[in-house]
Amino acid sequence: MNKFNFQTVSKAIGYDGAVSRAEMLVSTLGGFVGIFFIAWISFHFTGAGGAALIVPSMGASAVLVFAVPHGRLSQPWALFGGQMISAGVGVACYQLFPDRLFLSAGLAVGLAIGAMHILRCIHPPGGATALAAVIGSAQIHELGFTYMLTPVFVNTIIILVVAVVFNSFFPWRRYPISMMRFTDKPSDKHDKSFRYIDKQNIERALSDLDVVVDLSADDLQNIFALALEHAQSPSFDASQILLGHYYTNSKHGAEWSVRRIIDEHQSDDPNKDMVIYRVVEGQGINNSDSCTRTEFTRWVVRELYPAE
Repeated sequence: MNKFNFQTVSKAIGYDGAVSRAEMLVSTLGGFVGIFFIAWISFHFTGAGGAALIVPSMGASAVLVFAVPHGRLSQPWALFGGQMISAGVGVACYQLFPDRLFLSAGLAVGLAIGAMHILRCIHPPGGATALAAVIGSAQIHELGFTYMLTPVFVNTIIILVVAVVFNSFFPWRRYPISMMRFTDKPSDKHDKSFRYIDKQNIERALSDLDVVVDLSADDLQNIFALALEHAQSPSFDASQILLGHYYTNSKHGAEWSVRRIIDEHQSDDPNKDMVIYRVVEGQGINNSDSCTRTEFTRWVVRELYPAE
């Protein structure tokens, strides 16, 4: 009998335990904060109660915006567009076939998926929002298309605002992803040390696979570039630490930081070849210090570039 192989089983069932404990804790806290404010604000400012107080699918949206804040399916257009469009589709299907529950339920979810595809706002919880409009309580049915405004629109705006504010406290995972101040991808004005696979080729590959993945072509391009860089140059050399450039330690959670080299004293003697850096993001932000260039290479994992 073959020996039990945990890695083989993990791969087969799609288990991935690569996320740090800090990320798990932040995601857990974020989900609590998001749903707490949806329930509290909905009750106090709309007077909604019972089943109309909160759309259950918002729990799934909270998983995406707090546990996967940089995912393509978590971004604001996916969140807002997916929820609102699905709500409208669900209400329309129920009103067309109020006495044929199975038909209206199937149509609601199916058409919501189709609409999200067409409008490029795939957001899985949207399917639950559409379904809730059909199989929800009489109180939900009585709302008609007002269901799109209260509770769906109100809930969506609340969770969007909470996600932006909450994630802003954690510089390594700001939401939406466009709020990140640094990127792995150099702009045209930087010397491109990475070997990039052309984005058009990545988009063609995704088209050939004909599947939806929660990564953009830019995300995949950066992953490929970093993988190639790590394979070709596992560690930084002192000659790669340059004045004015930005570097990160790639640590998880609160230990993550970005440093910029703001001054240097070059010397052939490694013990006198000094750099002065300022922490510009993450732990110790705005603090400055100095060390030898060799010591800095032991801290750095990769170079970053200011986001445009």
